[in-house]
Amino acid sequence: MSKQQPISPMKNFFAGGFGGVCLVFAGHPLDTIKVRLQTQPKPRPGEVAQYAGTFDCFKKTLAKEGVRGLYKGMAAPIIGVTPMFAVCFFGFGLGKKLQQKTPDDILTYPQLFAAGMLSGVFTTAIMAPGERIKCLLQIQAASGQVKYAGPMDCVKQLYRESGIRGIYKGTALTLMRDVPASGMYFMTYEWLKHALTPEGKSPSELSVPSILFAGGMAGIFNWAVAIPPDVLKSRFQTAPEGKYPNGFRDVLRELVREEGVRSLYKGFNAVMLRAFPANAACFLGFEVAMKFLNWIAPNL
Repeated sequence: MSKQQPISPMKNFFAGGFGGVCLVFAGHPLDTIKVRLQTQPKPRPGEVAQYAGTFDCFKKTLAKEGVRGLYKGMAAPIIGVTPMFAVCFFGFGLGKKLQQKTPDDILTYPQLFAAGMLSGVFTTAIMAPGERIKCLLQIQAASGQVKYAGPMDCVKQLYRESGIRGIYKGTALTLMRDVPASGMYFMTYEWLKHALTPEGKSPSELSVPSILFAGGMAGIFNWAVAIPPDVLKSRFQTAPEGKYPNGFRDVLRELVREEGVRSLYKGFNAVMLRAFPANAACFLGFEVAMKFLNWIAPNL
């Protein structure tokens, strides 16, 4: 196996940020649909659900709000995603470095999983408020009742109503979602990168289609782990203040009691449709940025 490039926190940081921007542009429309499906109220007896499924939600959003409706709430993830993915890839790099005795050590898959989990811990401080704002703006657009003028107005109102706790509502659920899912995400990507690397070649020489496939599948595996806590998080973060006094346990009990265990996989189709192209774009952006940074600053 070829000699590994030593981990550079600065390069990981910038390349991860660029990858994150690529992810948001590729995946935000289906993220909007996912949140709307996850948070739509249960229809009363004799009533029809607001959205019959992923494609119905897509058609109704497009008809009512146009293409811009699919990109509602995107300012919050764009502002949050660049530093978040920068920190995420930095955390993964640091997690790998901490487990290496020498820079040439090849890590096992459990070690890569552990490094990925560390990246999930790193990103929660940025992820939790960003997700809270994004979800509130996305469901506001669907309900037609305008409470927030935009992301900054949303932050101001939340802070005025509940202080910093209001902005960070859902942090524990964000951790429960992102720590194991990030472990799966990075481990799957590294495993597929090595599996797709031809004999005698380095993973850094992988073709664009191979990077897209590895990144896309990493996204699928990530979300297979993340969906149940993500459904609970979306419900909890968009619920009126005081609705769930015991936190996610109340959300879980209510969902399972009223809609069954299958409700924990609400938005599954939208998530999986989004996961492949969004994460393929993310990892391709990361790898391209990394190559560029290695070219302009080989010793950084």
